[in-house]
Amino acid sequence: MSERMSMKTEQADVVIVGGGPAGIAAAIAAGRQGVRTVLVERYGFVGGMSTAAMVYPWMTFHTESGEQVIRGIAQEIVDRLKARGGSPGHLRDTVGFVHTVTPYHPAIYQVIAADMLQEAGVRLLLHSFVDEVIVQDNRVEAVRLTNKSGRLELKAKIFVDTSGDADAAYLAGAAVAKGRDGDHQSQPMTMKFRMRGVNLERVKQYILEHPEDFYAKTPFAELDRIPLTGVSGFYSQWQKSGIPINRDQVLFFTGPAEDEVLINCTRVQGLDATNAEDLTTAEQEGRKQVLMIAEFLQRDVPGFERASISAVAPQIGIRESRRIIGHYSLTREDVITGRKFDDVIARSGYPIDIHDPSGQGVVAAFIEGDGAYDIPYRCLISSNIRNLLAAGRCISTTHEAHATTRLTPSCMATGEAAGTSAALAVQLQLDPLSLPVALLQKELRQNGVAI
Repeated sequence: MSERMSMKTEQADVVIVGGGPAGIAAAIAAGRQGVRTVLVERYGFVGGMSTAAMVYPWMTFHTESGEQVIRGIAQEIVDRLKARGGSPGHLRDTVGFVHTVTPYHPAIYQVIAADMLQEAGVRLLLHSFVDEVIVQDNRVEAVRLTNKSGRLELKAKIFVDTSGDADAAYLAGAAVAKGRDGDHQSQPMTMKFRMRGVNLERVKQYILEHPEDFYAKTPFAELDRIPLTGVSGFYSQWQKSGIPINRDQVLFFTGPAEDEVLINCTRVQGLDATNAEDLTTAEQEGRKQVLMIAEFLQRDVPGFERASISAVAPQIGIRESRRIIGHYSLTREDVITGRKFDDVIARSGYPIDIHDPSGQGVVAAFIEGDGAYDIPYRCLISSNIRNLLAAGRCISTTHEAHATTRLTPSCMATGEAAGTSAALAVQLQLDPLSLPVALLQKELRQNGVAI
């Protein structure tokens, strides 16, 4: 075999596939436990949907009443961003339906995350795409990836899928689900973009003059005393515009710069993010919608008269695709009742937030009780691949519950739990399912996780 075609082999303890928020937290957690950890990422930078798709801001680390339920590595990242001038920290949401949002500068986040990975002793492989998984007796033996150096086989004891789309799990033959029951349709994809030159004082003034045209949990009278973090509304302008996009309002978030906003208005429906042809179509359609919406904002929305597009996401944002079938699937009832589990490894206070796969609107369901629900450890463990964990968007849930666990802070929290579990399983020579949950919970609490 020629040198060009030969495949190199390396040994690790834990291999994590996908360098988004969940993968970053998982790798840092595992690396800090002293096990040999490799993080594989297909892009030339880390951050996943937070950077590649410009998902912004992070929401939310808190319950609606203000209790912070996501801490640990996730909060450490926020603290480092604040120290570097990359985030103001957690801010009260203004025109929206969550208690807090956390703005951040994506370029600074990329650098801080890479630094934290290096500090934890993690080997980071960028520009590397996992395209084959070797399985023997219901255990992953290795993942094979392709990069500029050729082919590489990574062997390990425990594998963690943080790809967002359950790519490694799918290639391993793990049981997976996709979309909602019945038609398997997923939440729509969104091409996010930024605009600069926005007169936010003009936007705020219009909101105060036309409160009936906006949704807000914060009293409108308070808007002149607190920063404007997000806007959900301009219903009348949207309805008059005739834009052929199946949604009912304008949604954008302010920052990081004073005259800058992140637009979350495009909606690409009916396509499968795990199908190459569908994903190609989605990327093209999303970029056409960006131009359409920018022109509408400049023409019809007060405050945008002198604004222009400053950045478009490198890839379309994916809310939902494949997810593993674990030893438990979190349900809508679990979320809205604020259910507590004995094997809790993370909590979240974000409500169910389903962008209709085929309709215009967003269906929300809020959390009862103390405003938080537990995510059980069993949701992270593949039901049929013994040494495979998942974290982030592809943990085991129903379609409805996925609409809250998919949010970035929750992904960071499940990532830290998966990485910690993987490391402990290596050290104790156990499969993840056999790992004593009390031991995992003790380690997470010692590391500042709010469970």
